Amino acid sequence: MGKMTWKILGTGAAALAAVVATKIVDTIWRSAGQDTTLDPKNPEVPLAKALSYTAVSGLAVGAARTLATRKAAAYYQQSAGHLPAEMRKDATTGKKDKKGAKA
Repeated sequence: MGKMTWKILGTGAAALAAVVATKIVDTIWRSAGQDTTLDPKNPEVPLAKALSYTAVSGLAVGAARTLATRKAAAYYQQSAGHLPAEMRKDATTGKKDKKGAKA
């Protein structure tokens, strides 16, 4: 597996996770009786409501992207026998491996 494979796999997993997380937050927001047309950037929306929605959706999207990227990296590692080059670190220094050699 190469660099392009990881870019597609990692980016695709993160993007899909972000979409799914946003849909879930919107569904929960709606079921809690909140306005489904809320636009946090609109100055007519109360600030507390805009910040609440932004905080909840930001946390959900960030967590989903992190989990999806970790799962994609684990799949890549299982398939290729090593982590993607962007994630490999030198075991002695803890710094990212610039050469792309297996760590």
